Amino acid sequence: MVAEDSGFTAFVAGTAGRLLHVATLLTSEPALPPGANPHAQRLLTAAFGATYARWDRLRDEDPYVYARRELTVRFARAARRFRRGRGGPLSRLTPRERLAVVLRFHEGLYDEQVAALMGLTAERVRALCRHGVGTLRSTPDGTAA
Repeated sequence: MVAEDSGFTAFVAGTAGRLLHVATLLTSEPALPPGANPHAQRLLTAAFGATYARWDRLRDEDPYVYARRELTVRFARAARRFRRGRGGPLSRLTPRERLAVVLRFHEGLYDEQVAALMGLTAERVRALCRHGVGTLRSTPDGTAA
């Protein structure tokens, strides 16, 4: 069976916007104007490629969860490229903090789920989120907002 026959095209159409937003937050690129997030687009394309390659074997697994996992793993492997922000809303955070904050608050995962994806303890994820949120709440010069 070809992946398109079993709904892959519909899956991509339904999830591409949300996953591109996740990738854009992770890479800390601006979302606008269109095309201002080439790194996020490449991450998403690679995640969709891996999902497509495994599509027929994802019978008992949520394809969105698999695609998000692929996206986050690929981001984590290339995190050194994203140390400095590129003007996105999370550009002041480290790549690890961005990953923890996006998965925890944007994607709504529990600390334990984020910890499993990142290979950390739940306590470490909570610390990363606390520090990341604190950084976002402070003004760029370090004083409280």
